[in-house]
Parts: sequence; structure tokens; C-alpha cells
Amino acid sequence: MKLLRFGLFILCALLAARLALSQSGDNYRGLLTSRVRADKLPAPAHLKAYVQNNELRLSLRDAILLALENNSDIQIEETSIESRKFSLLGTWSPFDPTIQSSLNINRYSYPGYSQLQGIGSSANATLNSLSQTGQVNYLQTLTTGTNINVGLSSSKASTNSSFYFFNPYFSTSVNLQFTQPLLRNAGRFANTAPIRIAQRSLAQSRATFEAEVNDTILQVVGQYWAAVQARGALDVQQRALSLAQLSYERDKRALELGALPPLDISRSESEVAARKVQSIQADYALTQTEEALRLIIGANQDHQLNSLRLELTESPEPAQLESVDADAVLSEALSSRPEIEAAKDALEGDDTSIRLAHNLLKPDLELNGFYQSAGLGGNQYSLTTGQLTSTGGLGTSFSQLFGFGFPGYGGQLTLNLPVRNRAAQARMGNALVARTRDLYADRQVQELIMRQVRDALHQFDTAKLALSAATTSLDLARKSLTADQRKFELGAETNFFVLDSQSRLANAELVLLQTRITYQLALAAINHATGKLLVPYHLQIEAFSK
Repeated sequence: MKLLRFGLFILCALLAARLALSQSGDNYRGLLTSRVRADKLPAPAHLKAYVQNNELRLSLRDAILLALENNSDIQIEETSIESRKFSLLGTWSPFDPTIQSSLNINRYSYPGYSQLQGIGSSANATLNSLSQTGQVNYLQTLTTGTNINVGLSSSKASTNSSFYFFNPYFSTSVNLQFTQPLLRNAGRFANTAPIRIAQRSLAQSRATFEAEVNDTILQVVGQYWAAVQARGALDVQQRALSLAQLSYERDKRALELGALPPLDISRSESEVAARKVQSIQADYALTQTEEALRLIIGANQDHQLNSLRLELTESPEPAQLESVDADAVLSEALSSRPEIEAAKDALEGDDTSIRLAHNLLKPDLELNGFYQSAGLGGNQYSLTTGQLTSTGGLGTSFSQLFGFGFPGYGGQLTLNLPVRNRAAQARMGNALVARTRDLYADRQVQELIMRQVRDALHQFDTAKLALSAATTSLDLARKSLTADQRKFELGAETNFFVLDSQSRLANAELVLLQTRITYQLALAAINHATGKLLVPYHLQIEAFSK
């Protein structure tokens, strides 16, 4: 029988330890990445790899990659994921095991006043006692809601009283207690619901981060093409200035030869001055757009690289005009946008909160039980003769303890039935309201995505038509300038028509450049609307947020 009790006790202890070890959670040291531990920000990554011939040479993919690695807005958004990871780690805290230990030593002396104290009949007799107690407890809450407490205690006591037949004596005890909720907070779901909610919140923060990156990359694309457009506009203005300068030099020679009236030279001179102003303004616009691009890709974080000239290698001229299936774009957007995933995670978290709140409305019924064993050892004396009859100590006490000859066990059912539970009712109401709010938010996200898709498709169709018209307009402007120059050389027209044709050619080149940029931005807007903006550049967000 004793062996059976010992086996059952060991089985219960091993089962409790196995359940405790099976509970998992993220590791704190694993979450402490080098970036989280660092007290300083790292230098911008990979910028020097793009330096060629004292220029910062970038394709659009290079700019996107640098933005993903160095952009401050993206890095700040990514820290929200790190924060959610630690929040998830904190939800495991109710299941963290605890070891409690204590050691008490007490010595007392009392003046003798009675023979019943066992210290003789002398008035000078003194009762002395010494007690030493040590205790270790292991406490653990399992994911099933079970609370276990395994305790081992040992004490030693000695006295000069003759009435103790064990002196000193060693007493030991081992105790196993458990509490199991049967209704409220019973089962794995009720106890792990906060963990599930935190996991959904982490998934939602990742989806939100992807959406923020999607928006930021669209800004990078827009800023890159804005810089390309500014560079192209400056080239157009410089070519227009060169043409005006050539016309002015030609008119100046004609004036010197007497073939041009003195008043007609002022038109050429005025046009040169006007185009110089336009060239200066275009150069300033280029500087502003490049500074904005440097900021968004993190190039401004390195003072040495910030002064380098940007060489953007992408050409805005499309190799061929693409066709887009509007229905396919809308379907992909509604299935692939990270905002959709974030909304789904929020709704799943709401369902978990509602189930948890419903659990808290149940009565509180708990089962409590315990099992214990005791042991005693020490030097044994005869109370009649006072002679030592047997020797023993702590080992004897432990031998008796694990012999389970002195067991104790019991159980108790406790029912706590609240007449009214307003706190749980309020929690349930708030959970239902949160689900309603997130349902509206989900619909709002879908409406916003559908509008973005339609706007992107309209922008794309308009850009294709404008690009075709601008190409035709540029071709006609070139032919018109050639004709006016020929007429001027034959004396059929004045230089006014040549200068006017030059201006119209410059405007046509600017319009074509603008329509090409608009076409590229329209393609980017469609990819942004479908959540696939990084796909053409073979990049993934997971590489930057693990």
C-alpha cells in the first residue's frame, strides 16, 4: 500500500512537471535583437555600395531597397511589431512557475515555574528551546487553469525538557495541493485567450506594418520619378536655352551685318534672359526633389554621401504600354491587401474576446484537493529512565516521509454564485461593441480599397491616352520648329516665329515627360492598390521584419 501511494505521488509530480514544461512562449533573449539592445542607431546600410565615379547611382529598385533598410518612418513602424512581441511574451506570465523558499531559526529561554515543564523543581531552572525550519514550495498555473503547489518542509527542534522522548527531533512533510476551476476559467481556451488575443494583435500589427510600408514605398516611387522628371525638365530648359542662345548669336551677327533692324535683337535677347530664369528655376526644383529623395532613402544620414550627385538610371519611357484587367485588379486587391488581413485579425480577436467574456459570466465552481505525507526522526529517550533507546536524525525522518506511512488527503468543492455580475456583463457588452466597430471598419477598408482601385484604373487609362497625345504633339512641335527655321532662313518669317516654335517644342517635351511620369505613377498606383508594389522589384517585407 505504501509503495502504491509513493508511485501515485511520483506520477502526479511528474505529470505536473511535464505539463509545466509543455507550456511554451517566446524567449526573452530571442526577442532581444541587436537593434533592440543597441543604445545608438546604426549607420545607414548599403549606401556606399551604390557610389560610382563620385556619384550615387540608383535604380528604382535600389531606392526602394534603401528606403526599406534606412527610412526612419519604416523603422519607427517596425518597432511597433517589436513592442507587440514583448506584449505577447507578457501574456504568458500567469503560467510562469515560481519557487518559494524560507529558512527560520528561533531560540527561546523561559524561567522555570512548574514541574510540568520537565526541567526539574529548582527555582533557578530554565526552559531552553531551539527550532530550525526550512521550506521549499513550487507553484505553477497550467494552461488548463489548474493551480498546483508542491511543498517540502523540514524542521529540527531541541529542548532541555525531559518530557520529549525525541530530542532533538526532525520532522519532515511533503504536500501536493491543486485547485481546478470547473466552470469559470476552466479549460485551455479560457486561460490562453489573452495569449490568443495578443497573437492576433501581433499579426494585426504585422499587417498594419505591411500596409504602412506599401504606402511608404509608393511615396518612394513617386519621389524617384519626381526627381527623374525634375532632371528631365532641367535638360529641356537647358536645351531651350541653348536654342535661344543660338538664335540670339545668329541675330547678333545679322545685326552687325545690317541685315536685322536694331529693335528686333531685343526679342532674342529677352527670350535668352527668360529661359535662363526658367533654367535656374528648374535647377532649384531638381535640388529640392533630390533632397526629398535623399531623405526618404536615408542618404541624408551620412554627411559624406549626402553631398554626392544623384544619378537616377531609370527611364520614364515605357518599353510598351500595358493592359490591365479591371476585375482581376479589384479581386486581387480585396484578397491581397494587408489592410484586409489586419481587419480579419481584428475580428478574430473580437471573437476570442467575446468567448472569454461569456466564460466570465459562468458561476465560479472550483475543486480543491491535497495529498501529504509526514515523517519524524531523532534521538529517542525513555521517559521513565531517561536513557537513550535509539538514535536517528534527518535521514530517518525522510525515510519515514517517503515511506508514506502517515498520509493525509482531502478534497473540497467551492461554488461562488454571484447574484449579479455587472463587471462580466460590461466586459461582454464592450466585446460585442468592439466587434460591431471592427465590422464597420472592415467594410470601410473594403470601400476605401475599391475606391483606390477605381482611381488607379482611371489614372492609368487617362495616362495612356495622354501619353499617346503627347507623343503626337511633340512630333508636330519638332516639325513646326523645322519649318519655321527654314522659313526664317529664306526670309519668309521673322525670328519671332522661330522663338515661339522653340518655346512650343520645349513645352511639348515637358508635357511628354510629364505624361511618361504619370504613366509610371499610374502603374505604381495599381500595384499599390493590389498590395503588390514590391513584387516587380523582387522584394519581400518579411526580410525586414522577423
